[in-house]
Amino acid sequence: MDAENCTYKDVAAALRVPKGKRAVFAEIMDLVDSFCLRCLNDEYLDVCRNMAGALCRTRTDFGRTRPEVWASGIVHAVGWVNFLFDPYQKPHIEARDIAKAFGVSQSTMTARSRVIRDKLRLIQLDPDWCVSSLMQDNPFVWVFDVNGLLMDMRVAPREIQEQAYEMGIIPYIPADESSEGPQIIEFPRDRQEGPDPR
Repeated sequence: MDAENCTYKDVAAALRVPKGKRAVFAEIMDLVDSFCLRCLNDEYLDVCRNMAGALCRTRTDFGRTRPEVWASGIVHAVGWVNFLFDPYQKPHIEARDIAKAFGVSQSTMTARSRVIRDKLRLIQLDPDWCVSSLMQDNPFVWVFDVNGLLMDMRVAPREIQEQAYEMGIIPYIPADESSEGPQIIEFPRDRQEGPDPR
């Protein structure tokens, strides 16, 4: 446990967790880390750690609630942002399975998740809380209003991408990632095609 606490001290320091909240941060992260490594992946673990750190930097009172409730709420909130409950996503998990793993009721977990989402003003696909594997296709990361027109930075000229990256607007320069060109996203067809109307 001492080695883990040292690790959490380092993580807490890096996330600027106030010293008075570092013990509760370590308790919550012990639970979250175990769950993410067992059921999710490192991407979710990183975002959950950042969210726990952000909560510790607010005026959140952790004292009256068990760490399992906060841990499950954080995982649920991160999952909600990233569509973790959608069976077509990988990884995917049901909300009830998160609650069960933390030993809390689903309604308690969901209520705590709502408190977290409200406190941090989260939206689905929130760029600040999006896992890295969803970043490339997240429109909130790449689409901006430029002189009254919406521009997708993924298909913008490289010079504009470089400026946006230097200003901290986009996480990386898309032109460096792929030489395949812009990706065309096909919308699913929910009805069968009929005969040609001509």
